[in-house]
Amino acid sequence: MTKQRTLPGDLNHNARSYVNVQEAEIAQMIRVNHAGEYGAQRIYKGQIAVLGDDPECGPLLRHMAEQEDVHLEYFDTSLQSRKVRPTVFQPLWHVGGYALGYVTAKMGKRAAMACTVAVEDVISTHYGEQLYTLNNVNTEPELQKTIVIEVRVAANDIGKVIGREGRMANALRTLVKATATKQGKNAMVDIID
Repeated sequence: MTKQRTLPGDLNHNARSYVNVQEAEIAQMIRVNHAGEYGAQRIYKGQIAVLGDDPECGPLLRHMAEQEDVHLEYFDTSLQSRKVRPTVFQPLWHVGGYALGYVTAKMGKRAAMACTVAVEDVISTHYGEQLYTLNNVNTEPELQKTIVIEVRVAANDIGKVIGREGRMANALRTLVKATATKQGKNAMVDIID
């Protein structure tokens, strides 16, 4: 006699629970976010190798790299605390990210900034999609407390917003973060061209 397959709803059915599916999805998000932040960090390192001494771009790139260091540290900690493995493609991000940053910086300031804007745009869109998913299927309250504010800027004005050491963007992020903190929430400002 062959063993009869159990079906969902049977008392002895051993399918993964909804919570485990959520945990797997969150683990995948953390892995992807870690890889993205690592890649962004490597892009900035490549750009700094070329434009680090430039009085206009150098301080901005170093500031943005410092922000990526904070983001990467957060996801490093998340990987460890949730026992999530990093991506197997990390060696590729290590070389490819640096090469992308280095090459775009060698092409000039405008190419480097275009690369930076494109990377930040993809990351912001990605995080926005994840927040939507978390808010619709997640039961972890601390992951549901983030608000995304999109600031749309004309393509020819993006340099004014993120340029000059990012003063305008940083001021906006500081204001939004302070307001959100008072409400017990996290906030992310997404600057879109």
